[in-house]
Amino acid sequence: MATDGPSRTLHRQLGPFSLLMMGIGSVVGAGIYVLPGVAASQYAGPAVSLSFVLAAISCGFIGLCYAELASALPRSMGGAYGYARAVLGVGPAWWVAWMLVLEYALAGSAVSVGLTGYLAKFLSGCGITLPASLSGSTVIWQDGGFHLVAQINAVALFLVLVLGLVLSRGIRQASRANVAFVLLKLAVLVVFVGVGCSQVKPALWHPFLPPSEGGFHFGIAGLLRAVAVVSFAYLGFDSISIAASEARQPGRDVPFGLIGALAISAVLYVMVSLVMTGLVPFRQLGTASPVALAVQALAMPALALVLQFGSVIGLGSVLFVSLYGQSRLCHILSHDRFISPRLSLVDARTGAPVLAIALTTGLTALTAALLPITLLADLVSIGTMIGFLVIAFAVMKLRGDESLPQARFRVPLGGMRFGGLWIGIVPVLAILACLINLATVLTDLTAQTLRGEWIPLGFLALYCVAGWLLGRRQTKPGHASN
Repeated sequence: MATDGPSRTLHRQLGPFSLLMMGIGSVVGAGIYVLPGVAASQYAGPAVSLSFVLAAISCGFIGLCYAELASALPRSMGGAYGYARAVLGVGPAWWVAWMLVLEYALAGSAVSVGLTGYLAKFLSGCGITLPASLSGSTVIWQDGGFHLVAQINAVALFLVLVLGLVLSRGIRQASRANVAFVLLKLAVLVVFVGVGCSQVKPALWHPFLPPSEGGFHFGIAGLLRAVAVVSFAYLGFDSISIAASEARQPGRDVPFGLIGALAISAVLYVMVSLVMTGLVPFRQLGTASPVALAVQALAMPALALVLQFGSVIGLGSVLFVSLYGQSRLCHILSHDRFISPRLSLVDARTGAPVLAIALTTGLTALTAALLPITLLADLVSIGTMIGFLVIAFAVMKLRGDESLPQARFRVPLGGMRFGGLWIGIVPVLAILACLINLATVLTDLTAQTLRGEWIPLGFLALYCVAGWLLGRRQTKPGHASN
């Protein structure tokens, strides 16, 4: 029953369909509308579709691990953070939380930057031009390096703030809006694939994986780099697990949402990327709005306008779910006394953690206004992979410790016990996939630093140092509440 004053308990109002739509809303977005262009033009060429398959397989291992943890710990709050805290303790959970903060904040910013690009294309088709001074990042990639310029992406900032305001109205209204957004963008993507299939030029798919041009530009190394980049596309997994705190039956519905969202999104990613690279030469796709270029190649102005509008709605839903995940993670960390307890307060009428929403929305808006999508995608991939690593290890710890709750759903393929750990085939494969992706991204960032492009790795190093300093105080015995 609702009370007149604020509480700290979220309302459980989400069913299986809402969770599935939330997963699709988060997963089917940047992976289709933004990342294929970067991955195809710089790393994999037409084989970007293969990179989505490989990323889906590796994320599928993680999805199975998430499903087992959700089944065993249905009341744990905070997704990967909550599972790590329940199975591994406060110390590892703090680092998972710290990397999740990086992941969600920069993911929302990256999507909002891509959304700005698609909105500019749509408005241009309507005869309205967005000035570059209002839609460009302060940090830009130019002439092989990052540079500071006197501009700010005010459009991305505004879009983030508007969606944060909608989110503050409560989860029931937010879920309904998300379902409408998702159904619309799925319809638009089906139309794009259906029309595009009839006009693709198979010659553009040859060579499918271009020969190496040195470093991570094409070849096998480029394909692995593309896998690391597009792994960001499957970020929606943790949004669903975080939503367990507002699910009516989390032990049953969260695994359904996780696996269902992965399966549907993987199929769409492969189909759209094949059509995209079959309509436009892959080297021309290195923009924040590659689908818009592919639509222009169809030479159907009316259809192009509809598809561009659908792209705006689609990325808007991704940003919406990303903001949701950030705000709920902030609420849970506050509830556990890692950050100010005031941020865990929930509005009695809407059930929304309004202060947490305001803080995370403001930080995302600021980051979106300043940083470019290339830098954001790399850093998000690092945060995602670290969270995934902990999830895989937590499953092995869970299965090997008989004092911990055991799940009704278990990852397949079996394994063996070594002391207090269960070494399962699926979690081991998940760990290997994550380590390969991490090594690929970190190697590339190190190479960039040696060339004088220090901003990405420097930002990550400062962030980790800040996490270590905060963690020394936050993880002292007795600091955080149970």
